Amino acid sequence: MHKTIISDTSCFIILSKIEELDLLQRVYGQIITTLDIAEEFGETLPEWVIIENVSDKSRQRILELQIDKGESSAIALALEIPKSTLILDDFKARKIAQQLGISFTGTIGVIIKAKLKGIIPSIKPYLEKIKQTNFRISAEIELQALKEAKEL
Repeated sequence: MHKTIISDTSCFIILSKIEELDLLQRVYGQIITTLDIAEEFGETLPEWVIIENVSDKSRQRILELQIDKGESSAIALALEIPKSTLILDDFKARKIAQQLGISFTGTIGVIIKAKLKGIIPSIKPYLEKIKQTNFRISAEIELQALKEAKEL
């Protein structure tokens, strides 16, 4: 069974800023997101991004006490879709997802997966482009990413 991939806003924003949004489709095919995330992103999402509504809004509102609306909606939707994987970059949201037993990765993880699947030859140019944006990558995370991508 194909795993459902749910993306938060940050992944859309980062990949869009470096003009690599299509990398998501090349790695996963179809992506699911929520209306809250689509609105937060503020641009028209490609047709391969499916917008689904969270059924249990009360669960989302409880999560909103700790993290933002987009992340809350992504986590709430992941709780409703068995065996889904979330693309989350926010540390606090990742901790909550982990506590709830939700599988997750981040934007850097998507880029590493693209390299390991042979979709891109190297993650280095992507990391360099990301560092030109307002998205921070620590030296430690960059080193770990290069190791995971078998580039060190």
